[in-house]
Amino acid sequence: MSKRVFKGSAILNPVPAVLITSQNKEGKINVFTVGWVGTACTRPPMITVAIRPERLSYEYIKESEEFVINLPSASMTKAVDYCGVVSGRREDKINKLNLAVETSQKVVAPSLRDCPVNIECKVKSITPLGSHDLFLAEVLSISVDEDIIDSKEKIHLERANLIAYSHGEYFSLNNKPLGKFGYSIQKKKKKKR
Repeated sequence: MSKRVFKGSAILNPVPAVLITSQNKEGKINVFTVGWVGTACTRPPMITVAIRPERLSYEYIKESEEFVINLPSASMTKAVDYCGVVSGRREDKINKLNLAVETSQKVVAPSLRDCPVNIECKVKSITPLGSHDLFLAEVLSISVDEDIIDSKEKIHLERANLIAYSHGEYFSLNNKPLGKFGYSIQKKKKKKR
């Protein structure tokens, strides 16, 4: 296979497309789309989010030191795109898009009711990087739609119809697994006779 070399770029794709809600001390709420979010630690559970300092949500999150990461389903793709291209300084996107909000469990910022998963976060640090600052946040609570939890309490994110963002386009995720953690070294089960 032949490859072409390009200059360094943040080309890690696909990434989750999420809606982040935040609230300032005056009670104003904003929502915006983020593709640069990732898991940083399991104990304690920590998430990273890269945000441009000129974003309105950057101000709200820096002031309140908390936010909610809302995982949208494919039916919300148009809203996800809209919240990524329209500034909260220009328009109240929550009202414009009729996004239903609900009270979060551990943070003041509200969660989006129609998102199957809501991740409530408390900022631990902010690191300036260049075009973006990196927010490291501890996950305080998660809310999961009961429709994607089975009788054994297993969360089936594949049933949530989540979306990913890849190089300028949105994609739905295939719900058929390619394997599960550890399958490459799992011993084959012996057939019963």
